[in-house]
Amino acid sequence: MLDIQAEINQQERALKKALSTAQTEDALEKVRINYLGRNGHIANLMKSLKNLSVDQKREFGPKLNAFKQAAEQSLAEKKHGIFKSQLRAQHEENRNFDVTAYEPNQKFGSLHIYTHIIEQLSNIFMSMGYDIVDGPELETDYYNFEALNIPADHPARDHHDTFWVSDNLLLRTHTSPVQIRSIENSDLPIAVFAPGRVYRNEALDASHEFNFMQGECLYIDKKISLSNLLATAQAFLQAFFGKDDLKIRVRPGFFPFVEPGLEIDASCPFCSNGCSTCKKTGWIELLGAGLVHPNVLKCSGIDPEIYSGFAFGFGIERLAMIKYGIDDIRLFHSSKIEFLDQF
Repeated sequence: MLDIQAEINQQERALKKALSTAQTEDALEKVRINYLGRNGHIANLMKSLKNLSVDQKREFGPKLNAFKQAAEQSLAEKKHGIFKSQLRAQHEENRNFDVTAYEPNQKFGSLHIYTHIIEQLSNIFMSMGYDIVDGPELETDYYNFEALNIPADHPARDHHDTFWVSDNLLLRTHTSPVQIRSIENSDLPIAVFAPGRVYRNEALDASHEFNFMQGECLYIDKKISLSNLLATAQAFLQAFFGKDDLKIRVRPGFFPFVEPGLEIDASCPFCSNGCSTCKKTGWIELLGAGLVHPNVLKCSGIDPEIYSGFAFGFGIERLAMIKYGIDDIRLFHSSKIEFLDQF
């Protein structure tokens, strides 16, 4: 079996050597593709995680992410160094060059807030032993509704809520269809986190978008109960907000694909006596959750008498808005440099 730690160490040494020999932008781009490209060394190591045990994923997932982030930083620093070297060479060739041709302290591009927040979420779930999965945004009626225990007359099927492409195809309204696809394509037990775009036919305002991001967590194994759900949800929220003392509370909720259904609130991570973020209540509504409905398990060929599971979902923008104090969801899709520069 592949020795992940040994492979990480080897690739770190190889990357360091490759960066030391890359002296041009073209050479550096080849190094970037070899390590950070879709079929690069780091991507292949990420793919190999699916063959590891849960404990091994928990151990090596964060290490791989740390390696990836260090590689991105090293490449950026090398690129800046090559740029400065080229400027010095130009200066030596012509000491009377036009100094206005280069503006000191030029700004460089940065990652979008979506990239930052999804990396944070993925790192948290990978450290807990979860696989990161995705599914099609153009979905079928079966995966978006039927397999999730949503009957034909459910309000979610109304054209006012859903963008239908044909009688059987639609733009997915939630990331829950990825649950069904993961169950069909994976062996039990299953532990997956699915971030992705979803679409709702809604009017735009500061808190509503027709195209936004959701995250979905699913775990299925033998003897899974509400205690597993609540412990996982609390651990996730504590890690995301960096608050070890963060508490949760639950309220009854209804979602067709879970039973019982819960609404999970978190104690406000920014105050102890009430603030504008929690609207002076001390609590913030964050997660929709519950135990996977037996009908969903049956539909996917799983015996609910033997296996059980939990799922919870959340709006990724909502978490980001709370964490970073963003007051308008429309900013995520805007091109306002002063907003994007913050991240």
